[in-house]
Amino acid sequence: MPPFFNPLALFAIVITLATAFAIINHRYLHLPTTIGITAQALGVATVLLFLEQAVPMPRMDAARAVLDSINLPATLLDGALSFLLFAGAQSVDQRELWQNRFSILALALLGTLLAVALLAGGMWMAFPLVGLAVSLPWCVVLGAILAPTDPVSVVGMLRRLGLPPRVQAIFAGESLFNDGVGVVVFAVAVQLAEAGTIGPLGDLVWQMVQEVGGGLLLGFLCGCLAVWCMRLVTDAHLELLISISLASGVYSLAKMLEVSGPVAAVTAGLVLGMPRALGALSQHGHREIRNFWMMVDEVLNACLFVLIGFYVLSVPIRVPVLLAAALAIPLSITVRALSVLLAMLPVYLRDSQRWRVLAIMTWGGLRGGISIALALSLEHGPMRDVLLAVCYAVVVFTILVQGLTMERVVRQVRLGAAEG
Repeated sequence: MPPFFNPLALFAIVITLATAFAIINHRYLHLPTTIGITAQALGVATVLLFLEQAVPMPRMDAARAVLDSINLPATLLDGALSFLLFAGAQSVDQRELWQNRFSILALALLGTLLAVALLAGGMWMAFPLVGLAVSLPWCVVLGAILAPTDPVSVVGMLRRLGLPPRVQAIFAGESLFNDGVGVVVFAVAVQLAEAGTIGPLGDLVWQMVQEVGGGLLLGFLCGCLAVWCMRLVTDAHLELLISISLASGVYSLAKMLEVSGPVAAVTAGLVLGMPRALGALSQHGHREIRNFWMMVDEVLNACLFVLIGFYVLSVPIRVPVLLAAALAIPLSITVRALSVLLAMLPVYLRDSQRWRVLAIMTWGGLRGGISIALALSLEHGPMRDVLLAVCYAVVVFTILVQGLTMERVVRQVRLGAAEG
């Protein structure tokens, strides 16, 4: 690795590429920004892969070394995710979120667990069909990687679709909380897969309750403390500084206390977005905070999606793995539909628009950087190669295919007209 590849240089490379792709997309492609950036990055990386096969390219190893040095699992899961979740939580309609809290809770908890189980069972039966030997515990790890929808992808998509407020709130609330649940399930599943045995079910459930519940409590308490601090000042810049301290501090503290950092960050962001909390801000401070976190969201989104596109350079490509990925894509869509339906069955039984909502929730279940980061965080080995390739295929399909056709699906089911 050349000595000039320090963290600032790496950030400069990523943000410059993201900016160039965003300009090209704005002038010529006219796609949603994140999808346009991902598509271009993926296209460039794919061309490089084909050139590497035709002509030996020593510098391709340098490109992969740059990706490895960025260390997406640490960068995202231990850094940028706190800001992305915090920013996303503040953009949610608080009233709609509270009115649909039971649906969101059912999807984030029960829906995620159902998706893990269904994906694990389906892939456990699919892998032998393509000649791959993957044990059930590792299939559970794959289920935990792919079960949660990605808040970065989903919240960005909601901004451009004319969905009813209720559906938007359910979408955003589920995506913001279920990644925290997914990360907890992933950690437990990896422990089981590496140990080769399953511990007492009660211990596993208690561990999940501690991490998720602890994250909720910590996020609420830190959010309330931040609001109290904001009442002590009238300077907009100090109020902004408090919000930055809250976003980074609550996530870091959660990691120290071994509770869910994503859940803590989302909860803190929701507390800061409550009407009572907003009343503690000066008018200028409210505007500064809103504009700052919108900018942070846009910048980190752009960087994340350019990395998603280029990470195809690090994905091992073999025919059996490609076949497994081809089976995983329709399976992930089917599992998404079943998990949403079963988690929200009481709602569907009394909702006249239930099948339209199910179609929107199913096709809008995008996966993104969190899934890739979880797969990349696995120890190097044959299982990591297989799971990473399958994960990457599903993520790219959901972003490019489902993301690009989501607006058409909304028009087809006429959900906005039915409820709006």
